Amino acid sequence: MITRLSSIPSSVRWSIAALVVVIALIVAIWPRDEGTDSGLSAGPPSAVDGAPTPIDAGALAAARTRAALAPCPSATAAPPATAALRGVSAPCLGFPGTVDLGAALAGTPTLINFWAPWCLPCRRELPTIAAYAARAGTDVRVLAVQAREGSENPVLALDMLSDLGVRLPSVVDTESRIAAALQAPRAYPVSILLRADGSVAKVLPTVFSDEQAVSNAVSTYLGVAR
Repeated sequence: MITRLSSIPSSVRWSIAALVVVIALIVAIWPRDEGTDSGLSAGPPSAVDGAPTPIDAGALAAARTRAALAPCPSATAAPPATAALRGVSAPCLGFPGTVDLGAALAGTPTLINFWAPWCLPCRRELPTIAAYAARAGTDVRVLAVQAREGSENPVLALDMLSDLGVRLPSVVDTESRIAAALQAPRAYPVSILLRADGSVAKVLPTVFSDEQAVSNAVSTYLGVAR
């Protein structure tokens, strides 16, 4: 026998409606896997809100020694008005201090590679980026940028680079100012090519499989064949 909705007491109908709303809210906030199948990582597998854990100075110094990163670039000239990173500074990962990126990168074509410690595609790509950096020499500057997600634990990031044998100069985008200035997508890894005047030539949200692929992109968008 079919019961018509109008024959159900209003109090029961309201109870059913409230139950539906509660179920919908549970579904909406239930944790989901935010990874993608594009080869890129859109975010950490889990994020924990709250105050960052204090970093032990001794542990950080030891991690920097193990990683033995190349020094971060230093300012050599005033940034041109066209520089996308003009006025943007960031902490150096491998050494104490901060870097004025607009001034430090002025005058040299640059490849900026965003990565994160939890990003598996980044782990695969970083040695490729490092191999290209060695190949390019001083013709193209290569700078690794640790994304904001995961930046609260520099020891973990340094140990990852140490395990990979990657010595690239690296800064930390603790406040996402670098990403915002370059309009970088929140998918990792992502490489951004800057012209010598600091303007953005190309945003490449892709995973480079070999150093020749990196070289081809640099040649295409920056006109530097290395």
